[in-house]
Amino acid sequence: MMPGFTDHILCVSLAAGLGLHPAAPHQPSRTSAMPPALAALLFLGLFLSQRSSTQKQTLSKPAIWAKPSFMVPKGQPVIIWCQGAHGAVEYQLYFEGGFSALERPKSLRMTNKVKFPIPAMTSNTAGIYRCFYRSGELWSEPSDPLDLVVTGMYDTPTLSVQPRPEVASGENVTFYCHLAAATNTFFLLKEGTPRRPQSRYGNIRAEFPVGPVSAAHRGTYRCFGSYNNHAWSFPSEPVELLVRGDVGDTSAARTEHTSSPDPWDSYPLTTETPFEKDLTLWDHTAQNLLRIGLAFLVLVAVVWLLAEDWLHRKKPQKRANRVSSRECRRRFRTQRPLEKQPRDVVAAADSLS
Repeated sequence: MMPGFTDHILCVSLAAGLGLHPAAPHQPSRTSAMPPALAALLFLGLFLSQRSSTQKQTLSKPAIWAKPSFMVPKGQPVIIWCQGAHGAVEYQLYFEGGFSALERPKSLRMTNKVKFPIPAMTSNTAGIYRCFYRSGELWSEPSDPLDLVVTGMYDTPTLSVQPRPEVASGENVTFYCHLAAATNTFFLLKEGTPRRPQSRYGNIRAEFPVGPVSAAHRGTYRCFGSYNNHAWSFPSEPVELLVRGDVGDTSAARTEHTSSPDPWDSYPLTTETPFEKDLTLWDHTAQNLLRIGLAFLVLVAVVWLLAEDWLHRKKPQKRANRVSSRECRRRFRTQRPLEKQPRDVVAAADSLS
């Protein structure tokens, strides 16, 4: 049953049940109303239906990511993926707030994602990307922003750590990133971590204090220099930080080295977690239950209105039958004396003769 049709039936049922419907010119107005409990249920059904219809006007936002990485060397290819819902008929990619490309999936049922290839990365293709998808006449919300960075635009910086690359747990360290050519922003990244890179402003050098350190800080670090957020220098040589004495938390360090096949992929593939899948399943179940409940309320309202109309039509008919019966009895009583009078006249004539 279509939501609009259901809403119309509910509104008509409420109006009729509350005695708001106009009477016909040749009929007296009816003031009977359905029980308050049924009217309250219809009000609730109409409210939930309107809320459900409003929620369906916007689809959930898609996921967006770049492969092999969000950081792409100058001149190298990259693919931007956009993942929506099954049944989506069109995907659109927007770059820096303007339309960039359009893709349609080859099979609506078999796939729920499309790719937007960039043959060669340049400073003109680096920036913020978002994507949308369309299902039927509805458009999704925009995806989260994807910051696509081009590297290799400037000289190679140097990275060092003080007081030394190997420290005890609980100590503080500072990473120093230096670039001979003047710049304005430096970025420090740790291989294999899903966190965004740290940024610091500086002319030819920037400091990145870290600590107190633990096993979670173990790993390999690199830095970049940049004049803007999306055009970076070549990466520095790697610097490995070793942390001694914190043996109770070694799993975190091992996980950070092996969590991603691409050590610089700080924006990993976004997938649905089991909790999100449960929420999606619950959302569909709730919508189906709501539709069944609305259909039941509409059925009850229609049956009530039909029964009320039938009783309303039956009352005048019974009244007319009673009036007709009285009229027949009155006529019968009137005719009996008339039939008896000729017989009395004949009897009187016979007696006279």
